[in-house]
Amino acid sequence: MAGHEIPEPADRRQVADSPVDPLAAAQTRHSCDPAFQHGVVVGFDGSTSSERALAYAIGMARRSGSGLIIVHVANRLPTTVWAGCEPPVFVDVPDHRTEVLGLELACADYLSEVPWILVERGGDICHELEEVGREYSADAIVVGSTHGIVGRIFGSVAGRLARRAQRPVVVIP
Repeated sequence: MAGHEIPEPADRRQVADSPVDPLAAAQTRHSCDPAFQHGVVVGFDGSTSSERALAYAIGMARRSGSGLIIVHVANRLPTTVWAGCEPPVFVDVPDHRTEVLGLELACADYLSEVPWILVERGGDICHELEEVGREYSADAIVVGSTHGIVGRIFGSVAGRLARRAQRPVVVIP
C-alpha cells in the first residue's frame, strides 16, 4: 500500500449552493480513509529538517502499527503584492514541487516499511497540518525545526504549531 498519492479528500469540497456554516460542515464531514485513522502526520517540503522529521515519523508509525500521512503545503501569495488592492486576497501559486516530492517518495526504499499517503494543501502551514491531523484523527504531528533568521523574526512553524495544536507535536531538530 506504499506510494499512494491521494488528492484532497472529496468530503472537503463544498457544494456551491450549500450554506457556509462551519459547525454544520464539521458535523457532516465523513472520516477519511480508515487505514490512516490515528496515523502520524508529518510536514514535508524536501528540506533537510523535514527529511529528519520524516525519518522520525516513519519510526513512530512503524512502532505504533499505523499509517503515515505526509503533508506538503503549497505556496500561497497575497495578491496585494501584485495588484495593489486593499483587502488581502490569496492566490494559489502552482507548485509542481508536490509532484516531484511524490515521485521521490515513491522511489524511496525506507517508506516501504509503512503504509503512507501524500496530501497536498495550500495555505498556512500550521493551520493545514492541524486540519489534516484533525481529519485523520492523528495521534501526533511531526515537523522539523526552522533554522535561520526568518524563523527567529517571524516565529517558526514548529513553535506556532506547538502552541495551537490540539494533538501532540513532535519537533525534530
